[in-house]
Amino acid sequence: MPENVTPVPFLDLTAQFRELESEWLEAVRAAGSRGSFILGPQVSAFEREFADYVGVKHAIAVANGTDSLVLSLRAMGIGPGDEVITTPFTFFASSEAIDVVGATPVFADILPDSFNLDPASVRRCVGPKTRAILPVHIFGRAADMDAIMEIAAERGLAVVEDCAQAFGSRSGGRVTGSIGTTGSFSFYPTKVLGAYGDGGMITTSSPQIDEHVRRLRNHGAVKPFIHAEVGCNSRLDEIQAAALRIKLRSIDAAIAGRRRVAEAYDRRFSGTPVRRPEPGAAGAHVYNLYTIRTPRRDRVRQLLTDRQIGSSLCYPQGLHLQDVYRRLGYQPGSLPVCEQAATEVLSLPVYPGMPDTHIALVCDTVLEAVG
Repeated sequence: MPENVTPVPFLDLTAQFRELESEWLEAVRAAGSRGSFILGPQVSAFEREFADYVGVKHAIAVANGTDSLVLSLRAMGIGPGDEVITTPFTFFASSEAIDVVGATPVFADILPDSFNLDPASVRRCVGPKTRAILPVHIFGRAADMDAIMEIAAERGLAVVEDCAQAFGSRSGGRVTGSIGTTGSFSFYPTKVLGAYGDGGMITTSSPQIDEHVRRLRNHGAVKPFIHAEVGCNSRLDEIQAAALRIKLRSIDAAIAGRRRVAEAYDRRFSGTPVRRPEPGAAGAHVYNLYTIRTPRRDRVRQLLTDRQIGSSLCYPQGLHLQDVYRRLGYQPGSLPVCEQAATEVLSLPVYPGMPDTHIALVCDTVLEAVG
């Protein structure tokens, strides 16, 4: 390794924390002085502000992004005997939630440029047991929601948007999470809008789903110690809500910071063998991850690692071919676009405030590796 190599982190969360530290600590002190730590005024205010930003009538804060998917499906009555169409090119939680409620995931193929669900493949997957479509706005790029909603309307299907990686992205001019029946968000610290711990949100304009999810997240209670059904404990705490309210106020600037890094990468990789992520229409991509494609992916990643530059392999194997889903009968070649992408994708460092010198180091190393 060359001397004087500057380590480049895949994500730097410390700089933002330093900027917000005094305001954050004051919010913690305020919560402590009130003695309110669970489902208090900070959570209620955050739910209202979040709903306003996304453009829905209701936002329900829950414990994490996985719960936001599970509780959405439960509130719709989806369970054993039902099928939900989703993508194989995503984090496991997207399909795991379908299994948790007792339904069966059906995997459709993806588009090679956006990595999102291919609507034509989704249409072929719809069958008599299909109850919902669960598109994932992967890496921060909004899926083709017009096409997905058209299929859903034709077949009377619910749509659960997985927005875990895509807070603030837009499809057809609408903010993701406001288009489907529900939207599910994760506030895991690495996300575009990240907490200082776990957290999640469900968005909907359905008053029935809003009421049902609020009951489910609190042990199925309709009032203290009176329970209408078996729910769970999935509540966002006051301290995380306070942090998220602070971050929400400057989220557009944070998204702009991610796009600045992505644009710098795009300029350097233009005209090279590196296949850049397609940004889509205006506002479609918020770059939770900047994911390139190259047949020399493993060589690129090794050279990045050798030079202490962070990267992430999202995702090395489609969910349809993993052991946990062997029972579903998918074979190699079943979803060829996903399978090819899994051999070529690599996510590079991207975060607001990433120094230009770090961007240059990443680009120089990638271009050297692809030769």
